[in-house]
Amino acid sequence: MKLQFDREDVINRVYDRGGHVVILGAGASIAAALWNPEKGGKRLPSMLNLVELVGLEDLVESVGASLRSDNFEQLYSNLHSDNSNSDVIHEIEARIHSYFAGMELPDTPTIYDYLVCSLRPKDLIATFNWDPFLYQAWCRNKHFERPHVSFLHGNVAIGYSKEDKRCGPAGMYFKQSGSYAEPTKLLYPVAQKNYKQDEFIAIEWDRLTAWLHDAQTKRVTVFGYSAPNTDVEAVSLLRTAWGTVDERNMEQFEFINTTPEEILLKQWEAFVHTHHYNCTNDFFSSSLAKFPRRTGESYFHHYLPESPAEAFSESNPVPTDFESLDALWTWFAPLVAAEKNVTKLNPNRN
Repeated sequence: MKLQFDREDVINRVYDRGGHVVILGAGASIAAALWNPEKGGKRLPSMLNLVELVGLEDLVESVGASLRSDNFEQLYSNLHSDNSNSDVIHEIEARIHSYFAGMELPDTPTIYDYLVCSLRPKDLIATFNWDPFLYQAWCRNKHFERPHVSFLHGNVAIGYSKEDKRCGPAGMYFKQSGSYAEPTKLLYPVAQKNYKQDEFIAIEWDRLTAWLHDAQTKRVTVFGYSAPNTDVEAVSLLRTAWGTVDERNMEQFEFINTTPEEILLKQWEAFVHTHHYNCTNDFFSSSLAKFPRRTGESYFHHYLPESPAEAFSESNPVPTDFESLDALWTWFAPLVAAEKNVTKLNPNRN
């Protein structure tokens, strides 16, 4: 394994620069579950098959035909507009929460474990997903310094205390204050997604906005999220935080998605400057897996030729055949040790 910290001048000039933001959509969790299935065998739904997988058919059949839709987000929006306090609405919310809350990562490494281990505290993972996979992976990979996380649409694993202005595991009581981490809201009608009205969601979006706006953020990976037309406010917030393509003309976008490249580029044309992007349909072909914990350094070598980053010119792909989390951690340990050594050598680095 190449530690990729071979020259002190490289360390001084590029280490800890080049923040990386990863944005996750439903496709990320679906891909993770296909690669290594959820512990109980549950499937990850999309907005097109959620009714069937979660078991909402009887509720949908009970409402008028004019309210139904093949897309769950539109269906929920129709029901909410018709009667936001109906028994059907409450039962849909309860069943969805129960379905996702019962999910658990398998004991062996998953794409979420690779993802968490492949980033550092200067990086951020922001997810639109309700499932608990990111939170579970973040918790169980606590051996290393981890990236920050944001839950943009709420999450079954996360609760929030308005009293303490803190989040924690859903349903827990904070020891010092005794305040309750109330489970976060998951469902919003597509026409009324005002994220700023929910205190927890507003905080999560503020974190993502800060990371995207930061000039040190040089890479953005969009994994399984297609910027849907139904989520107008989300796309608007992302665009405002990122700025124009002329303002971000050197940053690199990356897409991990099964959607054809030409469609992805059309969806994200306001974010991508000319050829500064790459597409793959496989996590293990992405920068995250090719340059784990060194995606920023790799960026400076590849996209800023004046940067003396020869030490990061070759990829260091993480193996895909670990049979245990211990094996995964053992492989990453030298990379983390090198980071700690750099901290000792350069305590005042930027």
